[in-house]
Amino acid sequence: MEHPPSPSQSAERPRTPDARLGSEPLDERLQEWAFTQHPCALAVFDADLRLVRANPGMTEGLGLADTPARGLRLPDIVPGPTGDAVEAALRLALGTGERQDTQLPVPPSAGTRRPAGRPATATPLRDPDGQVRGVCLVAHHTAEQAPATQRKLLLDDATRIGTTLNISHTAQELAEVAVPRLADYAAVDLLDLSRHSDTQPGIQPGSPLTLSRAAARSTGDNAPYPAPSPGESLTCPPHSPVAEALAQRRPALYDTSDDAITRWIARDPQAAWIHAAQAHSLMIVPLHARGTTLGVVLFARGTHPGPFTPDDLKLAEQLTTHTAISIANARRYTRERTTTMTLQRSLLPHTLPHQAALDIATRYLPAGGDTGVGGDWFDVIPLSGARVALVVGDVAGHGIRASATMGRLRTAVRTLADVDLPPDELLTHLDDLVIHLSTDTTPSDDTPETESGVGTTCLYAIYDPTSRHCTFARAGHPPPAIVNPDSTVYFLDVPAGPPLGLGGLPFETTDIELPEGTLLTLYTNGLLQPQHQDIDDTLDKMFTTLARPTAALDTLADRLLTTLLTRPPSDDIALLLARTRVLGTEQIATWTLPDDPAIVAEARHHATDQLSAWQLPDATYITELIVSELVTNAIRYGAPPIQLRLIHHDNTLTTEVSDTSSTTPHLRRARTYDEGGRGLLLIAQLAHRWGTRHAPAGKTIWTEQTLSTSPGSQGP
Repeated sequence: MEHPPSPSQSAERPRTPDARLGSEPLDERLQEWAFTQHPCALAVFDADLRLVRANPGMTEGLGLADTPARGLRLPDIVPGPTGDAVEAALRLALGTGERQDTQLPVPPSAGTRRPAGRPATATPLRDPDGQVRGVCLVAHHTAEQAPATQRKLLLDDATRIGTTLNISHTAQELAEVAVPRLADYAAVDLLDLSRHSDTQPGIQPGSPLTLSRAAARSTGDNAPYPAPSPGESLTCPPHSPVAEALAQRRPALYDTSDDAITRWIARDPQAAWIHAAQAHSLMIVPLHARGTTLGVVLFARGTHPGPFTPDDLKLAEQLTTHTAISIANARRYTRERTTTMTLQRSLLPHTLPHQAALDIATRYLPAGGDTGVGGDWFDVIPLSGARVALVVGDVAGHGIRASATMGRLRTAVRTLADVDLPPDELLTHLDDLVIHLSTDTTPSDDTPETESGVGTTCLYAIYDPTSRHCTFARAGHPPPAIVNPDSTVYFLDVPAGPPLGLGGLPFETTDIELPEGTLLTLYTNGLLQPQHQDIDDTLDKMFTTLARPTAALDTLADRLLTTLLTRPPSDDIALLLARTRVLGTEQIATWTLPDDPAIVAEARHHATDQLSAWQLPDATYITELIVSELVTNAIRYGAPPIQLRLIHHDNTLTTEVSDTSSTTPHLRRARTYDEGGRGLLLIAQLAHRWGTRHAPAGKTIWTEQTLSTSPGSQGP
């Protein structure tokens, strides 16, 4: 009797090749078959993370069956963030020598719009000495995933819900995550904000509800059901499953054969989609966050064979909770942005003041995206002597505090401009104000210190149409662009100065004489910071646009914004265009007067003769009184030389008396037996406006009269 060989004998027997298998030993062929026929997708990467080998499951799963991929890195095989993420797991396994879990993308299956994902493991491969020489990537067979693993992957994928502050987009992200892995159909319906606010006391049972469909998704390429489309309003009947879920703020799980669902379908035509979709299982989950009910999410299964389970309901609650918080944040952001925009626009000039020195065009564009409204502003301020001040500023930070700070600074600029401060002195006072604002503000996590005004930039300019001189000063602000009448464009070299709120550093001025028709371009830095553009290209486009002759400044402003902005700006933009005018010599009359009380009568005659030449006889009486008082005060309290100047433009008559004394007159109410003190009070009653303007040597007292077209209206 012949006995079978022992294991040791079998091991020593020489291998005889099988003719059907070729020359390779059987165990090596078995290893080959195991690699190529394994149900999991397998790939081996070397120490440089380049592909050494992949089985058919991996090449087909990555769509590389006909593409040579050996020697490539995974980001070259699967471009995009997913490929980078998987390679990061491979690199971590290579460096730490420990297994790493990841998720491998596969091409989308039929009827889906987005690639699915498969759980994968990166395992380090060691040599006999224990050195890691490569990594094996295994993508597991998804049909055999445990339900707990599937739920975990779905929740991991839910992190992409709420990537923006757009409510509709957030709702659509929830629907895309849920379909097809959790449900065959999902719809997100939000309560109508016109009927339900964030302070709602609660939804009462038995009352109809108005909702708006925010998003919907089905397993088909197009929703085949007669369901409301996104954007449509729908009314939910009383005591329907949706109304009950919202009133009780509890999710519900239904079989579509339940009496509650049957009655709902019979009473509500908008629920007919349940039968049309052949849905057999339904989940209704309210959306609520921070004590506020926002809406409801409907999940349905039709082609999916299994009904929803209590675990599925818990999973749906987790998804909707995450979505509700994102929607609540988006609504709060929208509300705050609306409030900030309202405040910002209320603080900006609604109409430009009437003045004869400049043609003006202005634009304001709030920041797009999630940045929030900032504190950019502009202003046009008429000054004495037909002069005009131009202001453009940019408050650091965004939100309501930045807009409120902008309003305070704009008011301060107008107040300081009203006392005719030179540009450098005005910025010095504004700098002190910002420092005081910063000490009054306590920084917090949601109130950055910059929103107190520190870091604010400002450009202030004064243009005089009688001399064609313009004086500029800036505090950390971009320089103005000047366009000469011959279309030459350049940046004016104005000393930058520090931003407001730093203190301790002086501001300097630049004075320039401008030809008539010169264009001044003042702006905030948002105009020169468009996304994904080189600054040199932006400046070239700006200069080219400004150099093109344009009669209407509004057209030029729109053309400039259209050229420079290819998408919503990432920062606020304030733009101010001003084209200079010049008052002719026939509109100005000037006399130098001796320091003699007898000259007062002669000054009145000069004024009367000039008004006759301007054909303004109705203004003679008041002007004589004003000239008498101002010249008398200059002779009595001032210092020679004394100068009288009349300026007539449009319907305004300006009277100015200058002397070299720095003493400032003050308006006071004279007592009964006082012999003086009534002159300025009389002037204040006769003139529309009056004030004092200081110069490096002396002062000017000025008055403005608004001339009426009615005959005799300027008489006594």
